[in-house]
Amino acid sequence: MAGSGRRPEHRGPPELFYDAAEARKYSQNSRMIEIQSQMSERAVELLGLPEDRPCFLLDVGCGSGLSGDYISEEGHHWVGMDISSAMLDVAVDREVEGDLILADMGQGIPFRPGTFDGCVSISAVQWLCNADKKTHSPPKRLYRFFSTLYSALARGSRAVLQLYPENSEQLELITAQAMKAGFTGGMVVDYPNSAKAKKFFLCLFVGTAGALPKALGAECADGEESRQATFTNERMRFRNAKGRSAKKSRDWVLEKKERRRRQGK
Repeated sequence: MAGSGRRPEHRGPPELFYDAAEARKYSQNSRMIEIQSQMSERAVELLGLPEDRPCFLLDVGCGSGLSGDYISEEGHHWVGMDISSAMLDVAVDREVEGDLILADMGQGIPFRPGTFDGCVSISAVQWLCNADKKTHSPPKRLYRFFSTLYSALARGSRAVLQLYPENSEQLELITAQAMKAGFTGGMVVDYPNSAKAKKFFLCLFVGTAGALPKALGAECADGEESRQATFTNERMRFRNAKGRSAKKSRDWVLEKKERRRRQGK
């Protein structure tokens, strides 16, 4: 599951915890939506996507599509996968623009190599650290997830996974399996000195060893707020996918307004 924007209390597997009632409850909670939007915006920022073309992104644990809404508003296209059918039902009812797939990320990412220009995930990856079934091995499920994600991403792209680790051991387990799968990168911790605002983003690079983006709320030695590291990606395969309007054009603005109108905003 994804995307609740809160630290989930573990009450069994996410596909059971996030039933229809729970899914609709937080999808209509204005505070949840605000937190989700903020984390989604930060995750997409950390992807360092090129500004001159739309990209094709994967949203792992997309939930009811709140993070997908931001991706669409930025002019990109996306596919969301989630283990909770109740959450995906809410996403369908909300008429999100992305394509949706019911899938368990612990069983791997079911896409061809090089399909995506980037990946985001909000509040989902820590679920893989729980052994909800006797056959579940957290290290094996994490490695299966990261190795297939690495394959599904284009060379030179990034994955940014926001998560709520329960402890340092979970952080080490998750990071170790990501590196074992071939990723480089590391953890970006925004506002590390704030108990309330502190957020963990695992920022992973595919095929390149780029500079890790600077965290928010952590000032550079010269006292200036650090800037985000950027990179370029030459893949143009998904330019104007689905025939959508160029970002920031008049038609794009009108389409965005219509999307918000449908969502009751």
